[in-house]
Parts: sequence; structure tokens; C-alpha cells
Amino acid sequence: MKQRAGDGAEADDSAPRVSATSSTAARRLAQARLAGWFATRGWKPLPFQREAWRRYLAGESGLLHTPTGSGKTLAAFGGPLLEALSDSLLPPAGEEPAPYLIRGGPKGRMRATGRKKTSRALKVLWITPLRALATDTTRALREPVEALGLDWIIAQRTGDASARDKRLARAGDRLDALVTTPESLALLLSYPDTAAHLSQLRCAIVDEWHELLGNKRGVLLQLGLARLRALAPALRTWGLSATLGNLDEARDVLLPHAPQAAIVSGVRPRQVRVETLLPAQEERFPWAGHLGLSQLPRVLERILARHSSLLFTNTRAQAELWFQALGAVWPDDAATLALHHGSLDPALRAAAEQGLRDGSLRCVVATSSLDLGVDFPAVDQVFQIGSPKGVARLAQRAGRARHRPGESGQITCVPTHALELVEYAAARRALAARRIEPRRPPRMSLDVLAQHCVTLALGGGFDAAALLDEVRGTHAFAALDAATWRAVLDFIVQGGQALSHYPDFRRVIVDADGRYRVEDRRVALRHRLSIGTITSDGSVAVRFLRGGGLGSVEESFVGRLRRGDRFRFAGRLLELVRLEDMTAYVRLARGGEGVVPKWMGGRLPLSTELAHEVQALLADAGDDDAQPPELRAMARLLRLQRKLSALPGAGTVLAESVKTRDGRHLFLYPFAGRQTHEGLAALLALRWGRRRPNTFGYSANDYGLVLSPATPDETVDAAFIASLFAAEGLQRDLRESLNLGELARRQFRDIARVAGLLPPSLPGRAPRSQRQLQASSGLLFDVLQKYDPGHLLLAQAEREVFDSQLEIARIAAALADLSARTVDLRHPRGLTPLSFPLWAESLRGHLSTEDWKTRVQRAAAQLERRHG
Repeated sequence: MKQRAGDGAEADDSAPRVSATSSTAARRLAQARLAGWFATRGWKPLPFQREAWRRYLAGESGLLHTPTGSGKTLAAFGGPLLEALSDSLLPPAGEEPAPYLIRGGPKGRMRATGRKKTSRALKVLWITPLRALATDTTRALREPVEALGLDWIIAQRTGDASARDKRLARAGDRLDALVTTPESLALLLSYPDTAAHLSQLRCAIVDEWHELLGNKRGVLLQLGLARLRALAPALRTWGLSATLGNLDEARDVLLPHAPQAAIVSGVRPRQVRVETLLPAQEERFPWAGHLGLSQLPRVLERILARHSSLLFTNTRAQAELWFQALGAVWPDDAATLALHHGSLDPALRAAAEQGLRDGSLRCVVATSSLDLGVDFPAVDQVFQIGSPKGVARLAQRAGRARHRPGESGQITCVPTHALELVEYAAARRALAARRIEPRRPPRMSLDVLAQHCVTLALGGGFDAAALLDEVRGTHAFAALDAATWRAVLDFIVQGGQALSHYPDFRRVIVDADGRYRVEDRRVALRHRLSIGTITSDGSVAVRFLRGGGLGSVEESFVGRLRRGDRFRFAGRLLELVRLEDMTAYVRLARGGEGVVPKWMGGRLPLSTELAHEVQALLADAGDDDAQPPELRAMARLLRLQRKLSALPGAGTVLAESVKTRDGRHLFLYPFAGRQTHEGLAALLALRWGRRRPNTFGYSANDYGLVLSPATPDETVDAAFIASLFAAEGLQRDLRESLNLGELARRQFRDIARVAGLLPPSLPGRAPRSQRQLQASSGLLFDVLQKYDPGHLLLAQAEREVFDSQLEIARIAAALADLSARTVDLRHPRGLTPLSFPLWAESLRGHLSTEDWKTRVQRAAAQLERRHG
């Protein structure tokens, strides 16, 4: 058989006829066909792809770790393809083998004459964390299947899937492969008839595993995979990851049933070129956070110099504002500029994805909704607005440019204020050293376990003892004890001790055979509507009066609008006409301004790894040409910091005692990230107040924290500050320093949603508002605290406050680090470049007749005039 790259395979009369007399011969022929298809694309299978195929065909599971754009999709899917090709070439039992001749099909497709038709059964389940990624993956899987002549049907089952694909997903005997999400997999498990279809699964592939590893969606998936292994014991499971710092742990969490499973490493990491759009030397650059729109002319010039660009922001509100700003100066057809984020209508997102794929769009402004491995080879360049706050996030976004094997990644960073320059330099250095953040997996998320139990009770019922063994086989619940398991079962049957008299909390019954089942149709419907672990503020659909959806915004935002108010969403200026049944009906507004919605959870904390690199760079900062370009650009700022106070040094912790018109403030710079600093600030204020009674205000950012005593304490010295860093009594002091009850109450709301205590309204009925949900969760919290203080969800709420919100492990590590360093206490005459952003942040909570922005801008101008 002769092959010519790019033109497909050509038939040759001298081609040998192959008799598939054995599985070995069939497998060799299948491998030849797959290699031939690779050749038609101008490719050659890479060693890591061949290793993944070999291990799959040998019945192994594993974790594939290779950079974005290096061919990991085909590495994972090649094994199932080879298996399917081999099966199609084997004759039925008892029949004579037929001769097979490989010929070139039309349009470069490969086919085999005399091939028998394969039986239809769901063989491959591909699980992805993003709906956008699911759409792209479905397309990528169909391409080799069609080219190789397999009569497979591949469907997609996500929230964005078509009605046809949703029906196909339920009817597993009509599918060969399904692309889905963890939530949609859980939904499938809630139907009794899907168990038989899933029992024939051969392979489950988890894409972008690192995005699921560190959150409750990953826990839900662990439970789903455990159920699949129970239904199909020979199931092979493969995880794919491009950027991850704790590979061994990631493998063990995904594959607890296969200790020491293979980690297949792919090609060398792609070279990532990190470039910063530096301000001009004479340019006045903001000292504290802005949107970065002062860089708009430079960004536009670079966008227009290339054919296709992706511009990433960290929040949906920032994406809307940048899209608006670009649209105001866009010189091309407005249809070549698009917006993409998770709150937009699926049709709008799909149109933006297709425009990137076919090259018809010049630029798409996006959030993390396009972070992951969506294949857009036409994208020439990527921009990052503001700091990425993490090394892995920057690498992921850089990988979206030139997403082609053998190409290097590239990203242009656009600072929104001066101090972000050092974060870009730190990220470049961390990338070069391959210091990527680990993702730590949650344990004992009992709300997720309760939801899973109701799902299985709905999906045909379960035996408690058998399910306990199955659940203990996961990493998340390996330590589940019998008493806690009984509490979970009691919770799904009657809500627990305090709620047992209320029928609404009786969701599962125990039948005469001892099996746990759901029989109430309303319970079934409500549970299926609420499956998943993603909780957010109540969302309100945004629709035009005459039809056509735009997406959704949070209820807390729309609730402040009145009829006729204008707001910007989905790249349009809209006017609110009316709000009813959790739908905001709007029409296009002409001219004028409008507010931009803000979504919860938009503030990203600086990762520990990136914070350490920032601190190390500042400690080594000098004026020589060997410094990174970002540090050279901010040399004036660094000289000013050194002149007024000092730069953070190795082995020291910088402290600044500054007197302003607001009073005296103590600034500390541990460089441990915003969340850790918020916990540290409350802790240190408590300890300070114990020794010298006072009232404190405090604030934090990614670099440090500020404590502002109501009564100035002029006796504070370095020894006193160092004494506050003691590790003893950390948990006790945090309990006392924070309103732990209120924090637990807020955390309980999300836990109650996941566990099913706050089910959604049934279709056709007015949905409950966010205020009603908050009131309901608060009432439940109070009832359980009073009448059932040992309830499993109350204990989980407190544990999650410590582990997730306060990150007590990081606070403990920060205290240990601070205790090992010497306090370098300085007394500058005024605010410094490092203290200014903290001081500005602290003003947000103060009452003033001036708005916050005016006060901050005036203070910044005074500082620059005084020290410029």
C-alpha cells in the first residue's frame, strides 16, 4: 500500500491480501490502518501515543501527562479505535475468515472491504469539565472514526446538548461513544435503564483531570467512576492532564483501584513565551488595580497585526467591559469581534467557538470558559489582561495560541497596574523551572455522597453494605467509617434526627428486601433538576421581549434594577422592561451608558507558588540589565520603595508602621496570598488585642495585610510583632477571632444545596428567589444547631470553613515561615508603593462623602508628586 501525506492512501493492485485468522493479525492490520490515516494528515504516531495505545490494549489504566496541543486526544482515543478496528476485522465465531484489502476511500478516508459490521453498544465514555470542551471533543473524536470507516455513532450529553443527543445518551444501545460532563454522568446514573448499557463500557477517559481533581466536581466524578467499575469490572480508565504539580497524587485519586498505574509522559513541555506589554517610560501607570483599559490602543494594534486573537480576562465583568471598549474602536466588521463566558446563552458561545475554529473571527474576549484544551489552530496570539494569579492558569491560556503539535505557546500579558509587572516576571521564571501548582483533592464531602446515594436510589436502588464497599474504594471516602455511613443513610431517608418529622426531607425509602429506593415522582424530578456540585447566586435568565435568549445574570444584580434601567450584557446595551418568573425581559437600548453585572467568586487569589516567586524576585531586585524586563520597567517604583522603606529581603519579613490622616497602620508582607492574609489579619488582630486591648480594622491583598488600631499604639516594635506569629493555639484563636458561626452558616447554604435540603422548584411553578433560599438555609442551620448539633452537614460546614475558606493549612505554613524570619520594621514618613494598594483597599469599608475612586486617585497623585 502506497501512502502520500496529505492526499490519502492510494490503492495498489499489488497490495497483499490479509486474512484476519487471529486477533493478532487483526490488531496488526488495525495498527496499519491507523498509521495510514496519520500519514494522510502528514503525521506520524509519537512514542507516547504508541505507549498509551499499547497499555490500553493490554488492559491497563493510567494517567497521560502531556502539554496542550501535543496530541493527547488521539493518544487517549487511539486505544479504543484500534480495539474497534480489530473487532471489525475478526470473523464471527465458527465462520471462515474473509480476505481483507485496505483501499483508499474517498477524501482520504480508509476503508476495509469485506469488513463486518460491529454491534452497537456504548464502549467509550469521554468525560470533560467544560461544555465548550465537550463540543470540540465530540468533533475531534468523530473525525478519525469517519475517516477510518467505523460505523460508530458518537453523541454528546451536556447541558448544551441537542434534544437528539440527550435521547441517544439515554439509549446506550444506539451509541458507541458519549462525550459528557461529571454532572451529566450522574444524571445518567439516576435512570434504572442505563445500568445495562453502561455495563458494556470498555473505557472511561477523563479529560483535563487537573480541573476536577481539587473540587467537589471531582468527588462527584470519583463516585460515578466507582459505580461504572461496579457495573463494568473490566473498565479501563485513563486521565488526561496538561498542567499539574502533583502527578502521583492525581493518579492515585483517579485510579484508587489500580495502585502504581502508569503515568505516561508525552512530549517535552511546549516552550511558552511570556511577553509583557510594558508601559512607556514617560507613561503614568496606575499603582492599584484598574481594568487595564489604558493599554487599549496597544492591545488593539497588536490584535490587528495578526489574523486571530484570544483575549483572556479573569472575570466575566471585566470581559464585558473589554469587549465594550474594543467594540467602540473596532475598525473591522463588528461581526469579527465576539464575547465568550459561562453566563452567555449556549448558542452565543457556540457561535464564538465556531468563529475561532474556522478563522472568521479576528478576536474573542473570553474568561476561563475557553481556558482548557479546546482546539483552535487558527488562533495566532493570546492576551492575558491582568495577573493570571497562577502559573498553571498562565500555561493553560498560553497553550491556546498555535494549538498545533510542534508549535510553541505564546502569551502577551497586559498589566492593569504597576505591581502586576513583577507577577508576570515571576510567572515566567516559575514556568521555566516547571514549578506548577498542585491541586489538593477534597476528602469526606458528605453532601456529595448524600447526593450520590439518592441518585443510585433513583437509578434502581442499592444495597447499603455493597455500596459502602464501593464508596470506600474511592480516594475521597477511603476513611468513611460505619457510624458516618449510617448517618448518611439516615439523612437521605429522613433528613436526620431533627428533620425526621417533616415529609419534605423523606426522599428515600427502604423496601422489604432492604434496598434503598426512591418512589416519589416529585422527589425524582427535583433531584434530577439539582444534580451537581456547582452552587452560585440565584441566576435570572435574560431574554429579549420577542424571544431569543442572551444568557443569565445573578439575581442579586437584577434585583437592584428598576424598569427602564440600562445594563450591558452579552456585548449589548440593554434596557430592562420587566422581571417575572426569574426572567429579565429586555430590549436593545440606543446610546447612553449602562452598568455591567458582577458575578460572585470573581476575585482570584495569588497561588502560593507564584507568591513565593514574587517575593524572591523582589528580594533580588537591582538596577542592572540582567533583571527581567518587567523589573527594569518598574525600576523607578522599586527605587522609591527602597528609598521610603525597604524591599522584602530573603530571611526577613518586611513590616511598615505608617501614620496617615486616618491613623497609624501596621503593614506586613508575608506574600502568602489574599485568603491566607485575611485569616492572618484576623488572627494577629486578636492576639494584639489580647495583650493591649484595642479595636482593629484590617484589610488584605495578595502581598500582605494591614492592621489599623482605633487607638494608635506607638510602642509596637519588631519583637512584639514577632511574638504574634506563634503557632500554638491556631485553631482556637481563629475560632475566637472570626465570626465562625456566620461563616459556617454561609458555607452551609452551599452544602445544603448539594445535599438536597434546598431542592429547586418544580417546572411550571415560580422559582424561589435567592432571598428565599438564604432564609430557608438559615432556618435549617438554626434548627439543626439547636436540636441536632451533631448533624453531619453542620460538622462539614465548619470543616470546610477551616479547610477551604480560611485555608488553615496555609495559615499554619505562613506562621511557621514568618517565625523563621527576622522582622524588618520600618517607619516611612508616608505610604509606600507596597502599602498604598493595601491602604486603598481598606478605604472601601469606610464611610465618606467622596467616592472611593476619587480618594484613591488623589492620594496616588500626592504620592507621585511628593516622591516623583
